[in-house]
Amino acid sequence: MSEVTCSKCSVVWQNKGTTNCWSGDPTLAPPKPGNCPSDAFEKVVQESFDVYRGDSVDAKIAFVAARVEGLCYQPVPGSDAVNARWTRVEDTIAFAKLMGYIKIGLATCIGLLDETERLSKILTAQGFEPISVCCKAGSIDKLELGLEETDKVRPGTFEPACNPIAQAEICNKIGTDMNIIVGLCVGHDMLFNKHSEAPVTTLVVKDRVTGHNPIAVLYGQNFYFKRLQKQKLEF
Repeated sequence: MSEVTCSKCSVVWQNKGTTNCWSGDPTLAPPKPGNCPSDAFEKVVQESFDVYRGDSVDAKIAFVAARVEGLCYQPVPGSDAVNARWTRVEDTIAFAKLMGYIKIGLATCIGLLDETERLSKILTAQGFEPISVCCKAGSIDKLELGLEETDKVRPGTFEPACNPIAQAEICNKIGTDMNIIVGLCVGHDMLFNKHSEAPVTTLVVKDRVTGHNPIAVLYGQNFYFKRLQKQKLEF
């Protein structure tokens, strides 16, 4: 099986302002790199587009997502440049409206209840019916998962475990049309996605250090976070 590393094309983009898969004139596009998935997985690419051309739910999601991508930009008068005009919250609202969704599930971290309530008010004002389920639903101690007291954030205290499967199943039982993750932990978000019957999008990615802005680590690699390229993470 061929490996693919599309990230390597960042060098091509920096030098030419274009890549093989995004070029104003495909006939003048740079050559494909040897690990380009367009060649190595050409059949997969084409079969995927066959799905998008159909009338399935997947096709509708792909169509609406592409529409929202176009709508979130606006042209700059007198220029061929475009400016982004919508935030991720607005993108999400537009997508949900174009999909015809009404009942929106919010799978929230307990540390983001205030932000989730603010989001609920926005969604309600936009005509949706938001329901929110906290990660600590059921209040079951982490010891029930087989952890030791020393594994807790505060050993010797009652510390409820996150319960993303319950969050997903509650949303399933309520019959949400779409679910939004608001700051679930790594791994808990995976379980929620796995068990959710409704399609899931992520609005907030948890990062306790950067104020839920994990890409800050990538921008800071030349200085503050260079250690991540120099030494193994110890824990």
